[in-house]
Formats: sequence, structure tokens, C-alpha cells
Amino acid sequence: MQTTSADRPSRFPFVFEILIWGLYVGLYKYDVYMEAVRPKPTAQANFPYPQLILFALLATLYVLPYYRGLVPLLIRQRRYALLGVGSVLYMWWGIKLNVAVASWLFQFMANPPLLADFYHHTYTEAAAQLLALRNTYIGLLFTDLLAFSCVAFVRLAFEQEYRRRHLEKDHLALQLEQLKSQLQPHFLFNTLNSIYGLSLVNSPETPRFILLLSELMRYVLYDSGKEYIGLPEEVEFLENYFEMEQRKYPGAHIQLTTIGSTTGTQVPPLLLLPLVENSFKHGRHHYSDQASVHATLSSQPGRLHFLIENDMLPAAPATTTKRSGGIGLQNIRQRLNLYYPGTHELHLTEHAGRYRAELTLQIK
Repeated sequence: MQTTSADRPSRFPFVFEILIWGLYVGLYKYDVYMEAVRPKPTAQANFPYPQLILFALLATLYVLPYYRGLVPLLIRQRRYALLGVGSVLYMWWGIKLNVAVASWLFQFMANPPLLADFYHHTYTEAAAQLLALRNTYIGLLFTDLLAFSCVAFVRLAFEQEYRRRHLEKDHLALQLEQLKSQLQPHFLFNTLNSIYGLSLVNSPETPRFILLLSELMRYVLYDSGKEYIGLPEEVEFLENYFEMEQRKYPGAHIQLTTIGSTTGTQVPPLLLLPLVENSFKHGRHHYSDQASVHATLSSQPGRLHFLIENDMLPAAPATTTKRSGGIGLQNIRQRLNLYYPGTHELHLTEHAGRYRAELTLQIK
């Protein structure tokens, strides 16, 4: 299957994570540590001690196992109580150990030397608290917990959405296979009966019927296995479908009109089939030569419009439920929501004995 942008995980969690590290750690925590430096720098500058930014980043690395490991693991296992207790214990001692290690390393490469006293004092303070319940970093611990819990939950939410979309695609793929399995016997039984009747009278139409059936079944069995297919191939399939129906009901008015260029446009295969099949299934052309099925496919840059109308059977109220509840129409609604979320309009209406299905797509 083709890979599309919808198949790839969103980049937003990664961008959000980088923003938290840059804005919260690189700016806010830098400012907190800057306030602890004594004496203050005499030179006026926006970032007088850039090395403190690196120190803040290194002193915050303890949160990586928390939001990338501990939180996702326990949430997937639904062990929420353990998550609460484990988060407090891990963060309580994690921040002290991380600050102690970071300040110990930086005191050997303090630049300027004024920071050496800050690193030494920070190391001494953090190391003294490692085996004690006391924690002088409670303010930073709370903000670390809040900021990186948000990162963890954003990552989890987008992972769940990514899995949901793939499960929905798998479900729709199964429905499409079911739709194709319904289509195959429909064509085979009805068309073979027509071919049998033509063969009895040695009709010259028999070879054309066999060729049309072959083309339709080839498309359904092989070409429609792709996730997207060129619009010209889809149009050719519909044209063969309409020709087949016209030859089966020669007295009816059955027509498909294509407006605009279809080259370069891709659509999900068999997307329009439920609308077409619904019109032919419930059309009055089965019983009257005065009935009609008319369809128009209009292709413009960035827009695809499909309209199909047919004369309804006399018992229109009885067929309304079938139209709205059939698997074909359910399938097209779900596929439209998946492939064209917020960029499609589907209207099904009945008026004056005519059934009308109109679909508009905003396409790239």
C-alpha cells in the first residue's frame, strides 16, 4: 500500500518536547539557577553565563526515563496508583541525584571561574540530601513534574490517535473487501444471466458483455487493492459499469458524463461505487423504459464533484431505510471521514420521485 502523510506519526509531540526543553529548561531553569549565583555579574547581558544553560539541561536529564519510560509503561498497564507513587519517589530522589552529578562535573570546567563556587555549593547541598528526606529543590521538582508530565501525555495521546487511525484503516479495508465480495456475485449472477439470454439468440452483443464483465472484475480483484488509484482508472471502471447497465436495460436512459481533466488526481479505489450501485439497485429503470440514471463527474483543480440521480421505485418510503443503512453507504461515509476529514460534503436527498446523491471533495 502507498504511504501517505496520514500513515506517518505526527511530528507535533517531538516539536512540543523540544519546545519544553528549550523554553522551560533553557530559559526558566536557567533563570532560577542564575538567581542562585553569587555575586551577580556586573556586565549587563541577556545571558551573562551561557554555561548555566548547559548545566540546566544536564541537571534535568533525570526526567527522560520518567516521561519516556515510566509514565507510558504504567499507563499502558493501567497501574495508575503505582504511577502516582512511583512518580513522586522517582522525582524526589532523581532530581537530587541528577543535580549532584551535574554540579560535580561542572565544577571542574567552570567558565567563568566565578561559577566554580556555585557548582561546588550546589554539589555539596545536593549530595548531603541524597540519603535524607529533605529536598531543597521542591519548587523545581514540581515544575519538572508538571512540564514533563504534559510531554508524556501529549506523546501518549498522539500514539493512541496514530494506532486508532491504523485500526480504523484496517477496519475499512475489511469493509472494502466485503464490499468487493458483494459486488462480485452481483456482477457474476446478473451479468451471466444476461449473457446467457444473449447467447440463446446469438446476439452480437455477447462478446461485448463478456469483455465488460472481464474489465470490471479485473479492476475489482486487482487494481482496487491499492490505497489510492488514478482518477482516470476509476472513471474507466464507472464507464464500464454504466455501459453494462445500459446494455442490460436498453430502453432506459443511463448516462455518465465527465467534465474536466482527471489526469493527475488520485482517489481511494471504489470510493464512488456505493453511490452508483445504490442508484442502480433501487432505480425504477428495472421496470420502466421511461426511467433514467444520470451521473456527472466534474474534476477541477483542488475539487472533485460527483452527482448521480435516478427515478425511484414506487415504494420509495420502504427503500429509504435500506439506502441509509446499507453497508455501502456506511462504508463511503467512514472512508470519507478518514481520507477527507472536514474537506468533503455528502448529501443524499429524495424529491418528486427522484433520488439524488451529491458528493464534493476538496483534493490536493
